[in-house]
Amino acid sequence: MTKPKAPDSPFAALDKLRAQLPVGQPAKPIEKVAPKPPAWAVVRMERKGRGGKEATVIEKLGLAPAQLELWCKELKQALGCGGVVDGDTIVLQGDLRPRLPAVLTARGVTKVTVG
Repeated sequence: MTKPKAPDSPFAALDKLRAQLPVGQPAKPIEKVAPKPPAWAVVRMERKGRGGKEATVIEKLGLAPAQLELWCKELKQALGCGGVVDGDTIVLQGDLRPRLPAVLTARGVTKVTVG
């Protein structure tokens, strides 16, 4: 809510001039372009360098670092596991190779290679 302006206020004179302004064009709505999902993903399981514990590695996504962080967070929630972004790969805890292709396909990845 705006307060009524005092008649001796300089802003009151501006309000009178506002009615004389020409009508402008309405602002164009800003369209958000959703980033294109990756076309390919390589999923593999590894134990090397992890103290014998299994980890599922997702490579070749070709996403920006911010997008990788978002994908990692959403994959962890969807699969109920822990994980981290390591460079340009996503590392998830446990052997998730049987469940992961369906989740990646639902997110828009067209080809998932499981190794």
